[in-house]
Amino acid sequence: MNILECTKGVLLVLISICGLSAAELPPPEREIPLYRGVAPGSEQWDWAERTITNGNGRAVVQNVVRPVLQYYPAPKPIAVGTAMIVAPGGGWHNLMMSYEGVEIAQRLNEMGVDAFVLKYRLTYTDPRLKPMGRPTAAPYPPNIRELSGADGRQAVLLVRQHAGTFGYRADRIGMIGFSAGGGVLLATVAGPVESRPNFAAAIYAADAGNTTPPPDGAPVMFIAVASDDRSVGYQGSLDLFSAWRKANIPVELHIFQTGQHGFGKKGGGADHFMDRLEEWLKVNGWLSK
Repeated sequence: MNILECTKGVLLVLISICGLSAAELPPPEREIPLYRGVAPGSEQWDWAERTITNGNGRAVVQNVVRPVLQYYPAPKPIAVGTAMIVAPGGGWHNLMMSYEGVEIAQRLNEMGVDAFVLKYRLTYTDPRLKPMGRPTAAPYPPNIRELSGADGRQAVLLVRQHAGTFGYRADRIGMIGFSAGGGVLLATVAGPVESRPNFAAAIYAADAGNTTPPPDGAPVMFIAVASDDRSVGYQGSLDLFSAWRKANIPVELHIFQTGQHGFGKKGGGADHFMDRLEEWLKVNGWLSK
């Protein structure tokens, strides 16, 4: 290892210890709170949100108390009138804001799609723990999945409400969720009609295997997972696909040979899952003006 590599490694360690972000994520054009005042159900939460850096130099958000949408609009000349909410994963105690958040928003922008990165509520992580440590036993909301699902449904309502202001169509609202964010997506899809997205993408989604028959009017679905995923596995994605097929709702499934959870293992088809998503969006008319 040369001096430069050694210095870089020391710097990343220092950044992690200090809780600073090494990843300079582009700021959103606008940040939209999901609720007026305190989010219902977390009135007693008094801890502070923080952004840290993981071992790969990527930005990670913890301790979200005030859920928001971060708006990344597509360039006006190529905008197609479609919007997507992006729900990052992180096991309900982290939000992977780079490769499951802002980078996805940027890729959607390249397609002409307006993007909203959702920062939903998380369990509490003690800042005295190592940066990527698991949450402490208390406070640990037992209903965090219920609360994050409520945030997902509220996000759809707000994005639809702002359609006229931002210039996309209210009937062209999609949502993509990764891992725990996929769990938020599925909770949103199972909710009331008015707070459901028009189309959905579940990417190595947590809770996929717990799918009940989809509700009437459930959105078309895109599903992607790796066969070597040791975190959530691939069977849940198969079950989700089967449930949509049995209900005669259009659905597409990709099970990549390699990729593991987070599609972090490179060199296979999972590297290009966003290309497959773009093709699916085109097939269903979401990228036509």
